[in-house]
Amino acid sequence: MKVLVYRYGSICEPDVLQTFREMGFEVEEYNKEITKKDEKPATIVREFGDYLMDHSCDCIFSINFFPYVSEVANLFHIRYLCWIVDSPVMELYSTAIQNEWNRVFLFDKALFEEIAPLNPGKVFHLPLAANVKNKEELFQKTSSTTRRKFSHEVAFVGSLYTEKCPYDKLSKDAPATLTGYLDGIMAAQEKVYGYYFVEDLLTDEIVEEFMKYFPTFYRYPEKSFLTDKRTLSQLYIGNKISANERVHTFTHLSKKFDVSIYTASDTSYIEGIHNMGLAKSLTEMPIIFHQSKINLNITSKAIRYGLPLRIFDILSCGGFVLSNYQLEIPELFTPGEDLVMYGSQEEMDDLIAYYLEHEEERKAIAANGLETLKKNYTYEQQLSKLMLKAYEV
Repeated sequence: MKVLVYRYGSICEPDVLQTFREMGFEVEEYNKEITKKDEKPATIVREFGDYLMDHSCDCIFSINFFPYVSEVANLFHIRYLCWIVDSPVMELYSTAIQNEWNRVFLFDKALFEEIAPLNPGKVFHLPLAANVKNKEELFQKTSSTTRRKFSHEVAFVGSLYTEKCPYDKLSKDAPATLTGYLDGIMAAQEKVYGYYFVEDLLTDEIVEEFMKYFPTFYRYPEKSFLTDKRTLSQLYIGNKISANERVHTFTHLSKKFDVSIYTASDTSYIEGIHNMGLAKSLTEMPIIFHQSKINLNITSKAIRYGLPLRIFDILSCGGFVLSNYQLEIPELFTPGEDLVMYGSQEEMDDLIAYYLEHEEERKAIAANGLETLKKNYTYEQQLSKLMLKAYEV
């Protein structure tokens, strides 16, 4: 079987390419999306269609969903397989999601429940994965000096979302009644895990008023199932809550623990935090996860039920995960045996203090988490499920 992988530069693509080849598939890469980010859609469609005329394949695969790839695949009657690994992905609400030749795999059950009715039988739930073999080879080559460099008491790798929070473009002239109401919703949602209620609390009047003071409010350029309420809830408010939560969390933790964060976000206003700058995804991040005593996962609020890639990556490195509660965690892993969850800031504090003191217990949980991941959530296992399901219907 020949798989054409439509690339755009996702961190997941190298592992997918490697796994497909190890599974015995012939793999071809289409890379124009990486180098031509600002190309007009009509040009992209024409060039991709021309490419398919000269390069036959049995299916097209991409990380995340590209409506124009779906349209071209539908025209050529080629299965288009996509695995959604991010949230929000606004393109999922394009009417192209209904195309017959789509096979769409979503890592978040909440997203699955929204999208599946738009194309019954062609949309599936599939948790994420991690590459273990590459990490083991990296650790064998890592010097003791490098290990010490990336060893931390408490570590976090990721953005604070403060530098890329679209909500902050809301006009300063927005009335206090609007901003006050939204601030109240965000403060409440920040403390709640397992249920995202923001959209339920947004009235049509609130959405309309927000848009009045947000002239660049996002609208999908083509026909779509995306509503302004959903856009406000997921793209704007969800990101803002995530930014607030991470700033509040690290401001609090840095006063009590030795916390190191690998990020490009500005943390100069957080006293006591150790900002280590960016970590290289393939050569440094795994060592951080492997060497640090406690690796924090603070899930973006846009991921409502599912597990972000960070959890799988930490576990695949034999790292200890302390994560906020997510509805799907107990479905995939055993809390207290594979990883540890918190449900409040106070509980996070207590768990960090406890596991910093109980090394053997912490190491046993990390080892169990790695074994569970190896048994169930490697790329080979998840992509095998994906391919079988894609050709079942």
